[in-house]
Amino acid sequence: MRLLWELLMLQSFMLGLADDNMLHGPVFIQEPNSMIFPLDSEENKVKLNCEVKGNPKPTIRWKLNGTNVDVGMDYRYSVVGGSLLINNPNKTQDIGMYQCIATNSFGTIVSREAKLQFAYLENFKTRTRSTVSVRQGQGMVLLCGPPPHSGELTYAWIFNEYPSFVHQDNRRFVSQETGNLYIAKVETSDVGNYTCVVTNTVTNNKVLGPPTPLILRNDGVMGEYEPKIEVQFPETVPSAKGATVKLECFALGNPVPTISWRRADGKQIPRKARRHKSSGVLEIPNFQQEDSGLYECVAENVRGKNVARGQLTFYAPPNWIQKISDAHLAIEESIFWECKANGRPKPSYSWLKDGESLMPQDRIQIEHGALTITNVNLSDAGMYQCVAENRHGVIFTSAELSVIAVGPDFSKTLLKRLTLVKVGGEVIIECKPKASPRPTYTWKKGKEILRENERINILDDGSLRIVNVTKADAGSYSCIATNHFGTASSTGSLVVKDPTRVVVPPSSMDVTVGESIVLPCQVSHDHSLDIMFTWSFNGHLIDFEKDGDHFERVGGDSAGDLMIRSIQLKHAGKYVCMVQTTVDKLSATADLIVRGPPGPPEAVTIDEITDTTAQLSWRPGADNHSPITMYVIQARTPFSVGWQAVNTVPDVIDGKTFTATVVGLNPWVEYEFRAVAANLIGIGEPSRSSEKRRTEEALPEVTPANVSGGGGSKSELVITWETVPEELQNGGGFGYVVAFRPFGTISWMQTVVASSDASRYVFRNESLPPFTPYEVKVGVYNNKGEGSFSPVTVVYSAEEEPTRAPTNVFAKSLSASDIEVYWASPHETQSKGRIQGYEVRCWRHEDKEENARKIRTIGNRTSTKVTNLKGNALYHLAVKAYNTAGLGPSSATVNVTTKKPPPSQPPGNIIWNSSDSKIILNWDQVKALDNESEVKGYKVLYRWNRQSSTSVIETNKTSVELSLPFNEDYIIEIKPFSDGGDGSSSEQIRIPKISNAYARGSGTSTSNACTLSAISTIMISLTARSSL
Repeated sequence: MRLLWELLMLQSFMLGLADDNMLHGPVFIQEPNSMIFPLDSEENKVKLNCEVKGNPKPTIRWKLNGTNVDVGMDYRYSVVGGSLLINNPNKTQDIGMYQCIATNSFGTIVSREAKLQFAYLENFKTRTRSTVSVRQGQGMVLLCGPPPHSGELTYAWIFNEYPSFVHQDNRRFVSQETGNLYIAKVETSDVGNYTCVVTNTVTNNKVLGPPTPLILRNDGVMGEYEPKIEVQFPETVPSAKGATVKLECFALGNPVPTISWRRADGKQIPRKARRHKSSGVLEIPNFQQEDSGLYECVAENVRGKNVARGQLTFYAPPNWIQKISDAHLAIEESIFWECKANGRPKPSYSWLKDGESLMPQDRIQIEHGALTITNVNLSDAGMYQCVAENRHGVIFTSAELSVIAVGPDFSKTLLKRLTLVKVGGEVIIECKPKASPRPTYTWKKGKEILRENERINILDDGSLRIVNVTKADAGSYSCIATNHFGTASSTGSLVVKDPTRVVVPPSSMDVTVGESIVLPCQVSHDHSLDIMFTWSFNGHLIDFEKDGDHFERVGGDSAGDLMIRSIQLKHAGKYVCMVQTTVDKLSATADLIVRGPPGPPEAVTIDEITDTTAQLSWRPGADNHSPITMYVIQARTPFSVGWQAVNTVPDVIDGKTFTATVVGLNPWVEYEFRAVAANLIGIGEPSRSSEKRRTEEALPEVTPANVSGGGGSKSELVITWETVPEELQNGGGFGYVVAFRPFGTISWMQTVVASSDASRYVFRNESLPPFTPYEVKVGVYNNKGEGSFSPVTVVYSAEEEPTRAPTNVFAKSLSASDIEVYWASPHETQSKGRIQGYEVRCWRHEDKEENARKIRTIGNRTSTKVTNLKGNALYHLAVKAYNTAGLGPSSATVNVTTKKPPPSQPPGNIIWNSSDSKIILNWDQVKALDNESEVKGYKVLYRWNRQSSTSVIETNKTSVELSLPFNEDYIIEIKPFSDGGDGSSSEQIRIPKISNAYARGSGTSTSNACTLSAISTIMISLTARSSL
């Protein structure tokens, strides 16, 4: 019977292993949580959640206070999807600790306990309270005495009538622990009725207590007295990890005491702590171990102080740091589970199997959180739970123990069909059948039992190991596994190959930056095997796609040569060629030295600095395998364009010198320096820049350039110059010294211009004669003293404006658009100001004088033409003399009217005829409009087609006779003229080469051709006069 039972269990486990939907014991997805249920809830239903998975599907039952809940006997209970529903909950019957128990064929697990409580708030029993009578200045306590309740409460007090609530401050305090109202010092404004308001935070219900009248006694005022602490926290305050801890402290006293908090151990109150209202409440959020300690509340006034103390102790419910996990063991093996939890106080451990306590016995050992079961059998299979517990909580972790009993099975772990190995190598042929308990192993080569020797041995896990393999080891190998549930075997073949050898390895090389090389890697190998070449550089595989700019694999089937193109300094290092086949792997190494320009020098330091020199030092950088031959120093200032090479001592800095003196610097300029190294290969990267340092001050050496001046207002001498650039000022406090004297005198007048940006000085003196020459020079100074002056130059003082107006102003109209203006200069004996020219102002009668056009003449000219005017318009004109000081007085205004505009109609109906060597032009007379000038005659403009210069003939008739040269095309235009100017021109008329004696045409035709005898001059008829 026992053998039959074991075979049935074996069959059950094998079915379980073969099932794709793996069978397993129950696992909690959701466990019940403690809750407080409001009794007045409209839902009137409690739900304790419990969700479990498992295969087969687990059954769920519940316990209340350790007793099974019989859902069949009490209609109020039901289990839906594992969760427990309680209809019409009763605070007497249903309060307590609930636990969910899940069971399937693999075992049972129990959930954590969930506490169900009921929240309610009853009404106050008493309807009236006695009057409280106190003296003014006395402290007072009004008791709240909340009614029966369950759930957290909050308190407030109404003063006289709602919604007038008592405002808490340093004199009044409402304890949220007791609900009592404390008044440190009663004042007359406190007289009235006080009502305690109690709120249940779970149900949100509020109840009001009976009002308490407060009156003042008439037997005197309370004198001053020291603080008396009425509200204080307990001597020991257990505080949970992560909780918010609130400590209350309030004192009565006269004067009103101040409340302060401190730690007795001298440590600072945590920065996260908050003080409420008048510091009557100290709140510490997210309480941690370091926040625990002895806290003190100090109440103090001028009469004394009092102290309340309490110890905040830290506690934490258990929390898992190591859980147990499912285990699948072969029969007769051992299991070791260990669970670990932290908590304060330190948790204790217990173990459950299938929901029942597990006690130590022969094969079962329990020590703290560790469970050991040796030589497991089928009866040990089931659901195990480790329970960690302290007085602040209980936690569970669950795992399933499966015990497997099965004979050897190779169906999923067959021997490898073909195993390859090289001659002289080592091979391990694995043999790993599924079996429980562990089988014994034997091996066969072909049909012969394999005997162990110094080259061949069977490992503990059943695998076969052969070292120093020879060709004779090739063949078929079988592994036979046996336990008391059966025997099984599996077979595979071993193939022995020749080893791979590197015949041309890479060799170490010494190269220069920019060169290209090939590192060879050629091998001999068994051609029946695939071969793979890889290269590493300084321990990292080379990615030929990513680094293809420099690296490339070249060579044939038996070569893995590496080409490195355009070598850089970064390519120096160790290169390894790695060769791999299915039976072996080997490598060959070469070192590559890359010579290149030196690296940047290091630590450039300014050791000493003067006004024009700087002593520098530095450390050499990498020479990159080529000795450094020289260094160059560069400098940069806020005024330079980038980095500039500077002069040094020594002039040439060799590669073994690491100090130099920079010379030729500008005083009082901020410099930074860097060094550049060079070798025979090239110039390296510059160093990092040194710190910035300013050279010392020195006397200024550069004088202002382009000293000049002149102009300005009356009684002024204006002197100008170009400012000295900041980098040439040689020091702070820079400014200018302006010196001047009348030309031909000895003594200089000097003034200081204390601005480095100044470029102008104006000397004002009423006695200064106008337009008088002065000798001028401009010097410089700074904090170190005065520098030199610029060369002397002559500058004239400001001149006076002309004092007399031009006379005899006369204007005449030349045409519709032009006017000529004439005037006479003022007499020199009568005008004081020098005259440099004249300004003519011209404006139309309809315009304002301030908008007049201004035309200036230069020198002694006493006439000018005003152009681009409107025809037939009245204009006003006036003339003023001017010089550098300004304009003189205006002349009398004169008036002139421009002539009528010229005719706007061009000549029409133009006809030309040729006769012998003459061209005769005829056109219609142009008649002027009423607002236009009368036609006085006509202008005939003609030119060769190939020339740009035009000839003009004027006539007072409507015809003209021309004699033209032989064999030329002509372009002709005709326009009228009048007193108002030239009128509109006709369209251009092209007269082609004359090819016969007679021809004719009109102004609109250009296709007629005429011929004439060659004549070398143009003949004008007696009826016309020529104007060229």
